[in-house]
This record gives sequence, C-alpha cells and structure tokens, in this order.
Amino acid sequence: MPLHKGRRAADIAGKNVVKLRLIGMVHLPALPGSARAAMPMAQIIRRAVSEARQLADAGFDAVIVENFGDAPFHADCVPAETIAGMSVVVDHVVQAAQISVGANVLRNDGAAGVAIAAATGAAFIRVNVLSGVYATDQGFITGRAAELLARRAAAAPTLAIAADVHVKHAQPISQPDIALAAEETAYRGGADVLIVSGVATGSPADLDQVRRVAKAVPDRPIWIGSGVTAESVKDYLRIADGVIVGTALKKGGKTTADLDSRRVREFVKAAR
Repeated sequence: MPLHKGRRAADIAGKNVVKLRLIGMVHLPALPGSARAAMPMAQIIRRAVSEARQLADAGFDAVIVENFGDAPFHADCVPAETIAGMSVVVDHVVQAAQISVGANVLRNDGAAGVAIAAATGAAFIRVNVLSGVYATDQGFITGRAAELLARRAAAAPTLAIAADVHVKHAQPISQPDIALAAEETAYRGGADVLIVSGVATGSPADLDQVRRVAKAVPDRPIWIGSGVTAESVKDYLRIADGVIVGTALKKGGKTTADLDSRRVREFVKAAR
C-alpha cells in the first residue's frame, strides 16, 4: 500500500521539476574508461555544450546528460573514470545552457548521479530502477531507494529524482502491473517524477499505460521517456506533464547522430 499520497513535486522545497515540459537528451559519446572510448574529453565537452545550447535556444526547458555511448553498461556501479568524466561534462553544460540540467548514469548508478549533481549543481537525476527488480541485458538490477535517498539527503537535499516505471530494455520481475509499480516507485521508493517509456530506446510509450500510471499516481509529474516525435508530442502532453526526447531530434532519426536543427525546431513548434 502507498505510504503517503502527498502534494505534487512542485510543492517540495527547491524541486520545480513539475514545470519542465520539454526535456532534451544530450547523448554522450563513449567516455574515457569505457570499452569503446575514442573521442578526447575536450571534444566530448564541446559537443555536449553545443547540443545543450541548441536545445535551450530552441525552447527546451531542460536537458539530461547521459553516458549513452558507454555500452555495454555496468549494471549499478560505474568506474571512477565515468563519474569523473560525466562530472566535468555536466559542469560545463550547467554553466553554459542556462536551463535545468539532469544526469543519468547508465545503467543504474543513482549514487553516482547524486555525486555528480552535488558537485555540479544539476537539478535532477534519472534513475532507471529505483524500486523493484528487473531483468536486463546487464543481469538482474535491484532498486536501492533507501540508500539513494539517504545519499541525497546528505549531499544534495534539493535534488529531484526522476525514476522509470517498467524501464525500457528490461522485464519487471517484482511487480508486473505498471500501476502498482508506479505506486511503489512513488510512495515507497520516494520518486519525485515518474517516467513511462516504450520497450526500447526510440520506441513509443503505450498511451493506455501512461493513463494508468497517471491515474495511480496523480500527485507526481509524469514524463514520457522514449519514442516521442513531432507528430505524437501533443497526444502525450494531453496526459503527461513532460516529454524526454532524443532520437526524434537527431539526423535521420538515429540516436547516435548529431542534432538536426530542423527537427528540433519542428518538435518545439509542434509541442508549443
């Protein structure tokens, strides 16, 4: 059973994540220490700052910096090099973008996310598995909400936590019902924002599933975590509070490609 159905996250001191409507992805190339690392840090920083500025100038409310290029990912404890590299990049993005900045340390190192945010001033982190157990391509991943919230309280008390419900590239083991999983993630796990995605990167979220989550957890912002396009964004924003978009903004609709300025403009126009 839910522990508490309180006020929306906007009412939590210092956490204005409910106001974030358009959240763009800054997918980093492979960072130093990862299996496919090739690009120098200076170039990674320039690329990330450029993309964040483009998104901010186009009208996005926030960006999430993510170590997307580090696949294959560590399950829940990334190397020190990853934390160091992401901290440097996020710090540059926070200073340059003038919008809210989040961090997602793949696959599921929420503790590293808290540390990065504490050091850089990032406003929120994304945690793929905050509550429950999921079978993934990295093996079984178990949520560590108690540990994560304690770290936040000590290091970054105003940091918001956006957590996935039935995260993509995974199968739920502990709670297959998405509405119940949403309640547990919000009220037992302590998530400030819930994210609903499709089955994989770039895959659309099921609108009925989004409706079930929104009904089950009416006092938390709901973000769509994948598959949103200029054609579908209005439908999602009728139900959800915000959308996270990456693939649809890239050249050729390819996740690893550069931003396409035309696609970015068209997306913002459709959403606004």
